[in-house]
Amino acid sequence: MFLNLSNHPSISWSENQLAAAGGKVIDLAFPQVAPDGDEKYIQNLATEYYNKILEMQDITTVHLMGEMNFTFALVTKLKAAGIKCVASTTKRETVEENGVKISKFQFVRFREY
Repeated sequence: MFLNLSNHPSISWSENQLAAAGGKVIDLAFPQVAPDGDEKYIQNLATEYYNKILEMQDITTVHLMGEMNFTFALVTKLKAAGIKCVASTTKRETVEENGVKISKFQFVRFREY
């Protein structure tokens, strides 16, 4: 099973991204990571989410995108447990309209950590 742990729920994903994930995706909201948290805080939060993921049934791949220290800590734990972790890659197209830059992101692929 493919778990999406990001700030972008799979309901908003393109058909291409859903297909690349295998069609069936479970969403888990990315935590609010306190900017003043120290390394111990990050490790504790990563352990909390690691345990949540292990409690889920049949998770084989985790799509993990968000705050970098938390992401690194959790990816490290998940990979050590044999769980595949991926990041999504996108193509950014920026258009300027009336002096305002608008960026559109198009999914390209998942890349393994």
